[in-house]
Amino acid sequence: MISRRDFLQATAAASALVTSSGLGPLGRAAAQQKLSQAEILKFDPLGTVTILYITDTHAQLMPLYFREPSINLGVGEVKGQPPHLTDAEFRKYFKIASGSADAYSLTADDFVSLAKHYGKMGGMDRVATLVKAVRGERGDKNVLLLDGGDSWQGSWTSLQTKAQDMVDVMSALKTDAMVGHWEFTYGADRVKEIADKASFAFLAQNLRDNEWQETVFPGRKMFERGGAKVAVIGQALPRVAIANPRWMFPKWEFGIREEDMQKQVEEARAEGADIVVLLSHNGFDVDRKLAGRVKGIDIILCAHTHDAIPAPVIVNGTVLVASGSHGKFLSRLDIEVKDKKVAGVRYKLMPVFTDVIAPDAEMKALVEKVRAPFAKDLARVVGKTDSLLYRRGNFNGTFDDLICNAMLSERDVEIALSPGFRWGESLLPGEDITWEHLTNETAITYPACYRNQMTGAQLKEVLEDIADNIFHPDPYFQGGGDMVRTGGMGYAIDINKTMGSRISNMIHLKTGKPIEASKTYSVAGWASVNENTQGPPIWDVVAAHIKKVGTVRVAPNSAVKVTGA
Repeated sequence: MISRRDFLQATAAASALVTSSGLGPLGRAAAQQKLSQAEILKFDPLGTVTILYITDTHAQLMPLYFREPSINLGVGEVKGQPPHLTDAEFRKYFKIASGSADAYSLTADDFVSLAKHYGKMGGMDRVATLVKAVRGERGDKNVLLLDGGDSWQGSWTSLQTKAQDMVDVMSALKTDAMVGHWEFTYGADRVKEIADKASFAFLAQNLRDNEWQETVFPGRKMFERGGAKVAVIGQALPRVAIANPRWMFPKWEFGIREEDMQKQVEEARAEGADIVVLLSHNGFDVDRKLAGRVKGIDIILCAHTHDAIPAPVIVNGTVLVASGSHGKFLSRLDIEVKDKKVAGVRYKLMPVFTDVIAPDAEMKALVEKVRAPFAKDLARVVGKTDSLLYRRGNFNGTFDDLICNAMLSERDVEIALSPGFRWGESLLPGEDITWEHLTNETAITYPACYRNQMTGAQLKEVLEDIADNIFHPDPYFQGGGDMVRTGGMGYAIDINKTMGSRISNMIHLKTGKPIEASKTYSVAGWASVNENTQGPPIWDVVAAHIKKVGTVRVAPNSAVKVTGA
């Protein structure tokens, strides 16, 4: 594993090749209340090749609010390094002014008041405007548009159309290539069907048929842009078969496959690649380790962990870029090639401020068309919230608290468990909760809300297993999600301890008594990876709860005590 000293030395050596064309000017413009589409697009061009990158949109076609995490802990050598910085520390590191547009888009600081000031972000019609503007500036033959995956899942319309709405939108954007994770939860047959017909490449060098160890999708594709050959290697989430139901793709297996990755790089170079790009759904810390071990990758486009980082991170000469999630950002990289090598990279993380960017007419019409059959359902009001509802954070999210409260009530249980998903929009106090809002938090292909019995020992085992998945000191053993959300119980966690010893002081909140290892508790949860799980879909459970309470009020959650951070 690359040491901190080696990391810093490699960063210093490579930094001369990488420049940023973003953050400062946008922050100043916002402070002066002059934020504009032109300012967002402003860029000092470099070389002849431009890569545009978007990732983890989670099927969000429309503008939304999305609060970044206020807690994003790193362990081991990455502690205190991007992306494991939040709020004031994040602003200090990247020199972001408090209250600025950058502070709003990149942190959780003063989120409600800044959201009211700067408005929603994203919307595929706004993304299309930026994409077309850059293509118009640089020329179609010089621009490559890449998607980091988790694009087909996360909305009611994507669920109902089996991702066809997103496939149509990605095709209209003229996406060149993508990789996958949640895409696989539509099942092997549906993913293959889309990949075979799509206008863009679906890449996965690390996916194999488990009988013959044959590749299922192409591992890489060579593009010619700006007079250069650009090899794009695709990496699906290595832990798909652990994080999601294996029975949906029973003949496929994944993994990091580091040696195969090195071969992909070497073969691409032998074929004449001037630029080697890894389009990766590994998660940022996994990519950081990979960059220190696999030689010859020029750029890694990171995904999965939803990190929005306004400047590249450089490891061993490889440029790592993280482009956020939910359509909030579009990354631009200009690349200069000399003597068949990358001589310079210039980068900008472009924030997609909905009220500032003019909607593209063609994309707007397409989005309206694909949403039309579901418009009445999407607009249906389920209730109202007096609290800020959000999902992101290592341990708690108020929307997750709402889901847990619903399971406790509607399933009549003592304890509720809700997965630590990173996707799902935020709602401001005073907003109506619509069916669209609710399903943006719950729309998956295995939504059954189960009810069963678990002992205290089993509950601890679950918490320990998930904690190790998040806080294992070796990134190759991390899965990239957040801790399971708990309702009806609290616990203490020391993130620096080892597997089996991180969790302690488990408390049943209703009685105030310790959770006993040998005692059995009634437990509800959802998104089980087990086949034939029984129970009502989680969206119906939450909708029934909201209907009963009318206006949602979620108190701050202090049931998880964190040490070692």
